[in-house]
Amino acid sequence: MINIKEILDENPIVAAPLAGISTDAYRALCLNYGCGLVYTEMTSSEAIHYHNIKTLEMTRIANDNHPIALQLFGSKPLIMQEAAAFIDKTDADIIDINMGCPAPKVVKTGAGSALMRDPKKAFEIVRRMKEVTVKPITVKIRLGYSENEKNYLSFAKGLEEAGASAIAIHGRTRSQMYEGVANWDAIKEVKDALNIPVIGNGDIRSIEDFFRRKEESGVDGIMIGRGLVGNPFLIKEIDNALKGKEDINVTVEERFNACLFHSSRLCKEIGEVPAMRQMRGIAVSYLKGLPQASIFKARCSSLNTLKELEDLLFEYQNMLQDSENSVKV
Repeated sequence: MINIKEILDENPIVAAPLAGISTDAYRALCLNYGCGLVYTEMTSSEAIHYHNIKTLEMTRIANDNHPIALQLFGSKPLIMQEAAAFIDKTDADIIDINMGCPAPKVVKTGAGSALMRDPKKAFEIVRRMKEVTVKPITVKIRLGYSENEKNYLSFAKGLEEAGASAIAIHGRTRSQMYEGVANWDAIKEVKDALNIPVIGNGDIRSIEDFFRRKEESGVDGIMIGRGLVGNPFLIKEIDNALKGKEDINVTVEERFNACLFHSSRLCKEIGEVPAMRQMRGIAVSYLKGLPQASIFKARCSSLNTLKELEDLLFEYQNMLQDSENSVKV
């Protein structure tokens, strides 16, 4: 069985599960750049129960997608147990339970952060899942459902007692969604109170954020979400610093190559049309901070084929080179 503490001790960089983004292609990219642990998108336990073909496809793990936690969501203990038994037979290394998602469509089913309002059921889900799998069970939570319902400390302790092997905590309540500032003092409280590994999450967008929050909180791992979309180079930057290597200099060519790797692999994974529809928003992130990017960002919104993206990036790169040459002259 995989040892989460050993994984995080070796490499504390964790890529957060992001709906519509944490695909096989995205995970492979993050791992290629030096990530220590990746997660799948949220996977519905009910959909596994009803043998939904698209959902079952999401549970297949590529050989280069390790170590990986497959994240489940649901609110029915027996259905979650059944899903855990199914995942136990897959190549996932860890089974993670989402008890922190704030999305209304998830919360209204009693899943995600709604489970923080029902600790008894939440702990039962962990215990029942533990009965049917040898894989570690981890849980992702928030500070609580609302400002007046911050139960993160007792909730995390209860999850540990129920058998959770690690906790990932986002430093906001459900009612905050993604507004305001993540509370890392609360995350430190959880770390200080538990004996199992704790992963902190919230507002990590730079190498400075990573090391400051790691030192302040003492967490075992730092989970990064949106800060990695279109910017897997942050992983490499942090990884190099952890290993005492020199700072990296990300070239335009490397940026575009990463975008094309992501896009082409996603096309193979889910088909070109849906892949390019998904990449319209993601490709823009790869252009962030580059000169005159606004011209090309607008064109990303109408991408339909991989060839169109390749042509756009080639044209943009040539324009940047011409601009640089004219300055030199």
